[in-house]
Amino acid sequence: MLRQSICLISLILVMWAIGDAEADLVGRWRLDGNAADSSGGGHDGEIFGEPKWVDGKIGGAMELDGDDWIEMPGTSSADGFAGLEGEVTWAAWFKTSASGVINTLMAQGPAGAAHIQGNRSINIEASGVIMIRAHSVGALTSLNSTAVVNDGEWHHVAVTIAFETDGSNDTMKVYIDGDLSIGYETDTVDINLHSGPAADFIVTLGARGSTPFNGLIDDVRIYDHALSEVEILSAMEGKPWPYAFGPNPADGALHEATWVNLSWVPGELTVSHDVYLGDNFDDVDAGAEGTFQSSQTGTFIVVGFPGFAYPDGLVPGTTYYWRIDEVNDTEPNSPWKGPVWSFSIPPKTAYFPNPTDGAESVAVDVQLSWTGGFGSKLHTVYFGDNFDDVSNAAGGLPQGSPTHTPGLLELAKTYYWRIDEFDIIDTYKGDVWSFTTVGAVGSPEPANDAVDVVQTPTLTWVPGVFVDTHEVYFGADEASLELKGSGNLGAENFELGQLEWNTTYYWRVDEANNANADSPWTGPLWSFTTANFLIIDDMESYNDLDEGDPASNRIYLAWIDGFDNPTVNGSVVGNFNAPFAEQTIVHSGIQSMPMAYDNAVGKSEATLTLTSNRDWTVNGVNTLTIWYRGASSNAAEQMYVVLNGSAGVDNDNPNAAQVAGWTEWNIDLQAFADQGVNLANVSSITLGLGNRSNPVAGGAGMMYFDDIRLYPPAP
Repeated sequence: MLRQSICLISLILVMWAIGDAEADLVGRWRLDGNAADSSGGGHDGEIFGEPKWVDGKIGGAMELDGDDWIEMPGTSSADGFAGLEGEVTWAAWFKTSASGVINTLMAQGPAGAAHIQGNRSINIEASGVIMIRAHSVGALTSLNSTAVVNDGEWHHVAVTIAFETDGSNDTMKVYIDGDLSIGYETDTVDINLHSGPAADFIVTLGARGSTPFNGLIDDVRIYDHALSEVEILSAMEGKPWPYAFGPNPADGALHEATWVNLSWVPGELTVSHDVYLGDNFDDVDAGAEGTFQSSQTGTFIVVGFPGFAYPDGLVPGTTYYWRIDEVNDTEPNSPWKGPVWSFSIPPKTAYFPNPTDGAESVAVDVQLSWTGGFGSKLHTVYFGDNFDDVSNAAGGLPQGSPTHTPGLLELAKTYYWRIDEFDIIDTYKGDVWSFTTVGAVGSPEPANDAVDVVQTPTLTWVPGVFVDTHEVYFGADEASLELKGSGNLGAENFELGQLEWNTTYYWRVDEANNANADSPWTGPLWSFTTANFLIIDDMESYNDLDEGDPASNRIYLAWIDGFDNPTVNGSVVGNFNAPFAEQTIVHSGIQSMPMAYDNAVGKSEATLTLTSNRDWTVNGVNTLTIWYRGASSNAAEQMYVVLNGSAGVDNDNPNAAQVAGWTEWNIDLQAFADQGVNLANVSSITLGLGNRSNPVAGGAGMMYFDDIRLYPPAP
């Protein structure tokens, strides 16, 4: 099932010049209904196929369905066009939600759709990440962005390549949304290693052989200049970038000193800078009293020395937040509020334990390691299999190395450890960490530290290798868990019944085997927090097991669609192949519900019969929330929700099916009560598109639904 969504990518391919090069725009295709070159270069595009002209990010855009593309004659190196050497910048916006296949947005290759040795292309990979490819240059295929860009949101990507004159060790940087940290960089690849007849290669947009593009493309640009970071940000906006950027220390950094010189790169329109700093995110974001530090023209500020902010020094173990607002009183949009950045001073206690706290399946010959506390000189290790003993231990021998080898450990056992740090003046008692060795009980569900858990969860886990029986301990007080049940191997689940809302619970599974001398085994402590809302369906419980399997829970078996009755219901729930629940385009968690609609028969809907959470009056809930997303290519059909098969409410937006980003739909439950629904006994919920009461033939498309919830009134 083809999905289209909105992703912005401004792609910037930069190559370093051997001679003089002016920072000129040498090609720009706005794609506002045609493929004309508005840069003055005269490189009008030649269109192949039948693309559609639709609304875009900047004016219009071109929509491709996989067999359309544009070629730009006169853009080869043989024509003197910037491309294979010197400096060049490629830039383009695009939208796509295609997944499972490679989509080529831009390429530098031969005319036609051939994919031959030497093609250089910018691809959205099957997983949704960005990868720059050059045919047969295998080193490039091991590099890709960390950001996923087929998520239906606007994104910007900038790719800079600096070719060395000797053809080796080229430098490439890939920016996404102006941020290199979620892209990638390399300086060790010969990108022209297999360039083939490179002098004849021209710029193309869209289809390239087996990797066609499905989605929208807008405002494609090519420069003969290696754009700087601020130029990249400006290209994203199509105007000067007014915001501060490039924080130093980097956002989220650990800064190992009690003073710091904060610096940044100014926006292009800046005259002065308003600096905010504090240890509370919300206060800095709001510019609360005490966070304003100065209005200045310089692009740095010293913190943590007498005469400066925080004159007594920054405090170890504290996270600090800062913001730069750029000011130019001659500009009507000034000041430009900057993002809130942060840096942290490491704590005096040890941190970053390895294995991590709560780790499972740890090797029995593990070596423990950690990062020493700020200013620490010596470390004292306490280790054992009893929490209280380790927590209360004292008098250990200090050591200089931040590692410890406890010796060969037992299988399937929980161990505890603590590191006390000494900085020549004071000792700082560490937290007690834990891990379980391989073979122990593990894989808890709900996952450890999970949040927004249903109020009627079923606990499950994977048993240890030696287990014969188990006991389940549970409670809201981690210090006094109650024995709730016991069972034998093969019964690794426990139903808790109704729990309180917005409450943290703790649980543990102790295992035993009377035939094993090491029995019993005390399990690790796990926790989860219940949601402050009622979950009707978060789409997380569905699986792909065969329909004959007693544990099968395929999404289309729960949400009944029109597959078996296509003459009156044009919906089909689930992907054509497993996974049947969508696992790429999701609002939260790991799954959503895909629903194709074809209103040639008048309406398309899917119905879930409720087997639990039928009382929609608990805790005073008054709002039904449904998250949905469509695609700009969808037919505009009215979206509706129906309870108990009869009481319906339409979405206020008649074009909701064409909204390409995740959107929250809030519905007052009184609207259903006014139609006679007994909210204390809701038996079913239906999601649909079309005119349910008076079906009229219409169009088709693909929708995604997720996180159907009931909320109480806001406090």
